[in-house]
Amino acid sequence: MKLINILSIPILSIIFLNCSGSKDLSGLAPEEMFLLAKQKYEKKNYVDAITEFESIAIQHSGSAVMDDVQYYLGLCYYGKKEFIRSAFEFSKLIKNYPTSEFVVDAQFMLAESYYQLSPHRSLDQRYTESAIEEYQAFIDFFPEDPRVSEAERKIRELTDKLARKIYETAERYRRMGYTRSALIYYDQLLEKYSDSKYSSSALYNKIKILASKNRKSEAIDEANKYLQLFPQGEYSNEIRKLLSELTKSSS
Repeated sequence: MKLINILSIPILSIIFLNCSGSKDLSGLAPEEMFLLAKQKYEKKNYVDAITEFESIAIQHSGSAVMDDVQYYLGLCYYGKKEFIRSAFEFSKLIKNYPTSEFVVDAQFMLAESYYQLSPHRSLDQRYTESAIEEYQAFIDFFPEDPRVSEAERKIRELTDKLARKIYETAERYRRMGYTRSALIYYDQLLEKYSDSKYSSSALYNKIKILASKNRKSEAIDEANKYLQLFPQGEYSNEIRKLLSELTKSSS
């Protein structure tokens, strides 16, 4: 249920809603209870709104307003910045009410909840990965939604965060002289996040290591790959020069 027709609710009931305060609401219809809870949500009184939405869920679990209730529960927890709980509530709506008109919004807000949980790149990134997955699901299932461009932008942002963490690890190993470990992390970045803004630098540094270790054949292959992927990349001129030197020395 997307919208409740307020005209279908008796006038006396609406008056009662507006001045209900602490009165007993058990005799109200679920639609009336929902309107009261929604008023509290709109006033950012999230704690009381949650109490009343949950009361509806208990007393009227089979009513037509349950998808509305479930969606607004997610919004309340999101408003409280309890993002793990909001993610749970939005995912519950998607699972239990797949035909609800709120599913599109719930999918986007599920991704937004994980986005808010995404920590600094030095920490565990499971929520970052979950956000990427949920934004991608939103794009895949609702490609015509106007928020797709925002979802794509946030996927790029989060992907770059994950790529940067790997890149910094690779760089740390390279500076310490542990080139084998550095190559492992450069390869991991290039395999998982090939379209990140760190891919060009990762591939460039990989080529430099291979050349310095006299692994000419591999360096040549990777240099050609670089020029295919980044013909106008920041290192393209240097790579062309290095490729020419490697080709001459190997012939």
